[in-house]
Amino acid sequence: MVYTKEQVSAWKKKHGDIFEIEVGGKSCIVRKPTRKDLSYLSVIKDPIKMSETMLRQLWVDGDTAIQEDDEYFLPVIPKLEEVMKIKEAQIKKL
Repeated sequence: MVYTKEQVSAWKKKHGDIFEIEVGGKSCIVRKPTRKDLSYLSVIKDPIKMSETMLRQLWVDGDTAIQEDDEYFLPVIPKLEEVMKIKEAQIKKL
């Protein structure tokens, strides 16, 4: 996928953190999920449906073959999970 610095700046301004995921010569740009996205995904029981929905929700731009073709979609799932990682909170007794 070819994109310009201007596109990246516009995407970051609109979406905040963005990430490029590449697989088999195809790539896509996804954004970091919001609390609303995570809430929406939490009601989906089927893991594949959840991954499809997550990709659609976080999609910014890219090769649509990643959404449509299992050869590209399935390897993207673990990378989406990396995008969704959140910071770990600490607790200490005072």
